Amino acid sequence: MDLTTIWFLLVAVLFTGYFILEGFDFGVGMLLPVLGRNDRERRVLINTIGPVWDGNEVWLITAGGAMFAAFPEWYATLFSGFYLPLLLILLALIARGVAFEYRHKRPEASWKRRWDAAIVVGSLLPAILWGVAFANILRGVPLDADHEYVGGLLDLLNPYALLGGATTLALFLTHGAVFLALKTTGDIRERAGALAVRLGVGAAVLAVGFLTWTLSIRSSAAAAVLAVGAALALLGGLAAAKVRREGWAFTGTAVAIGLAVATLFAALFPNVLPSTLDAAGTLTATNAASTPYTLKIMTWVAVIFTPVVLAYQGWTYWVFRKRIGVANIPQH
Repeated sequence: MDLTTIWFLLVAVLFTGYFILEGFDFGVGMLLPVLGRNDRERRVLINTIGPVWDGNEVWLITAGGAMFAAFPEWYATLFSGFYLPLLLILLALIARGVAFEYRHKRPEASWKRRWDAAIVVGSLLPAILWGVAFANILRGVPLDADHEYVGGLLDLLNPYALLGGATTLALFLTHGAVFLALKTTGDIRERAGALAVRLGVGAAVLAVGFLTWTLSIRSSAAAAVLAVGAALALLGGLAAAKVRREGWAFTGTAVAIGLAVATLFAALFPNVLPSTLDAAGTLTATNAASTPYTLKIMTWVAVIFTPVVLAYQGWTYWVFRKRIGVANIPQH
């Protein structure tokens, strides 16, 4: 296996990890006004992801850095052509992070409502726009022979991409509800578990439709197997949620999201950004890659530091593994 293929797989793994981990805290953020009936309950919801949300975003930073260094042509074309949606994602993530830090700084209800709204919007926009972006990456966009994006914003808002955005939104909402059922106690746990099952039915319908459409656009044997696995994992997770086996339910939704993202990358390879105008404009893992020497150096860096990062993040989840409830939140 050559280094370009290895780094394509590593980028795929990084984005897969990002969607699995950030997916549930996007879901928690969007469900804040739904499952949090008062300030103490909303503080419970926020505290379930408080120790981990910023660590989850490291996966995105690392994925972007890996793409920039390993596939600079891909990075340059993607970030210029998708400038507006990616800028909106960035602004949403900034607003969301600030909201987590500032919400508790003042006691006024109006102050907290404004930051709660920032958390909801800051979670909602990326949940939709990441689906839109990745659907367009797989479907292809207008690229000229110099690999320059020559389309407009409306080219990105095609029916397939919008279905992709609806699918990621529904999956993240379900994933977040399952996570809350796993991490909380009392009434919040009960409501989150019941909501996860209801949300999961819609997510399953959207996911099956989106993956079926995906395989009709670009397909491979590996992509088809992964898509079937994603559907089965989601159904298994929903069945576990129905009988209140929250750990298995969370495993099911996490595996479903991971396999769905893997399906997209498997269907995409060996391309990284197809052109809908001319095959000569298509970016592939080969013509978008850095020099072999650069990839070699990066591989050694990844081998040394990746286990350290994984160990630290695993330790964080282990330390903050216990459930919390309203009784753990002081009144003030």
